[in-house]
Amino acid sequence: MDVTAVLQFATITRGLSLFLQAVLNAVIPDHDADAFRPPRTREPLYLDSTVEWLFGGLSRWDAEHFLFIAEGGYLYEHNFAFFPLFPVIIRGLAETLLWPLSSWLSVRGRLLLAVALGNSALFLLSAIALQALSRVVLQDRRLALLSSLLYCITPANVFMTAGYSESLFTALTFGGLFLLEKGFTLRACLALSIATAARSNGLVNIGFLLYLPSLHAISQIRVYRATTIGHRKVFCYIWYYGYRTFCTPSISLDRVPGALLSLAEMKGYRVPDENGPPPLWCMRPLPLIYSHIQDVYWDVGFLRYFQLKQIPNFILALPMATLGIMAAYAYFQANRELCLRLGLWETSENQGLDKPTPGMFNSKVFVYVVHSTALLVFGTLCMHVQVLTRFMASSSPVPFWISAHLLLLNEPLLHRRKTSNPSIQLQTHSRKGFKYPPQNPITALLPHFTACSPITQSILGYFLSYWVLGLVLHCNFFPWT
Repeated sequence: MDVTAVLQFATITRGLSLFLQAVLNAVIPDHDADAFRPPRTREPLYLDSTVEWLFGGLSRWDAEHFLFIAEGGYLYEHNFAFFPLFPVIIRGLAETLLWPLSSWLSVRGRLLLAVALGNSALFLLSAIALQALSRVVLQDRRLALLSSLLYCITPANVFMTAGYSESLFTALTFGGLFLLEKGFTLRACLALSIATAARSNGLVNIGFLLYLPSLHAISQIRVYRATTIGHRKVFCYIWYYGYRTFCTPSISLDRVPGALLSLAEMKGYRVPDENGPPPLWCMRPLPLIYSHIQDVYWDVGFLRYFQLKQIPNFILALPMATLGIMAAYAYFQANRELCLRLGLWETSENQGLDKPTPGMFNSKVFVYVVHSTALLVFGTLCMHVQVLTRFMASSSPVPFWISAHLLLLNEPLLHRRKTSNPSIQLQTHSRKGFKYPPQNPITALLPHFTACSPITQSILGYFLSYWVLGLVLHCNFFPWT
């Protein structure tokens, strides 16, 4: 029943997202942003304009990079900031499932359609994976259900829908962690390794592979260390391909379409040229193209974003940062001793217990809180801070766990007991004479939003406002998280 409720709500939110982005993109004029907009090098076909009208909002900002890579491969140097798994998948969909439409849709049109279909399916998988992972880790059915339903209205919604790799990465990460919790080590390592080909922060998931077996026997870490090689191999392959493309190029500029060369000259993009000198980063002792791109093209580095003009972006990231800080602080306050011993050894109080205490503060949550806190610190100090919202929402279940925990703790309408206002009660459904709480407490709470507790209003207000604002702004080339 819980899986069905999550699947239904996720399907509804995906449909609403696609519908709203189409309407908002048609109604609101696009902002003239200084973003990557490569020229079209192929003639449009009959249905391209229709698909562009319906799903053009999914191709804004970084989505253009993924679509460009999927259509023509890696050409510009800064394209290598975007890992290849997502472009490969949508190109595969365009050339297989959507191939019958090739007479009416160009590659670009089929890629846009593949984004809409593929990310919708991947989001459903990620929601189911989060619900399964939450049940195993939290040992609390209500908390797991509410966490998964909150994920369906994630503040990073637009990036889960648009042509970004977030939905793919989240599905692989949450699915891999569930498999790891259930003891399917090799399958988990495979899923988490593949996730590294979608986003670079998949490397951080190595920590789960090293930590979780230590709860059973520290001596087993050697076995899991061997399985983490897959993570490093994926990253090394991508780095090596970038190195070969620009440091030992094998193509000449004659083979590059003129329109793309003109864009490179106008914007200062580097294109591989076998007749030209290699870039300076090729001469470094460790010639990592990814580090070079983040440094030169995006100005990413330690404390570089700590400027007065970036205060609005810090405010945008503040709600997600607050959830991360609250999760870490509350968990430490509830489990001081466990945190100090890193959760590795049982105390006399816990020995003999078959299962951890259900809820947000059980011992199995420790490694997830550490992972979330590490992402929070790194994202705040070393990244464009506004990205923190989607960075954490697509990488960690903790923001949804702590949000659901606060709702269950502070919202009387979610309790089975009577509320202070007897005229306001959530609708229940009956079966065999017994009354049960609603299957979707989120939709049950919304009609009574003004009667909810301040904590509930803050959490649901944050999730829903970012859910909508992301579609309004991002789909029309306005800056967003």
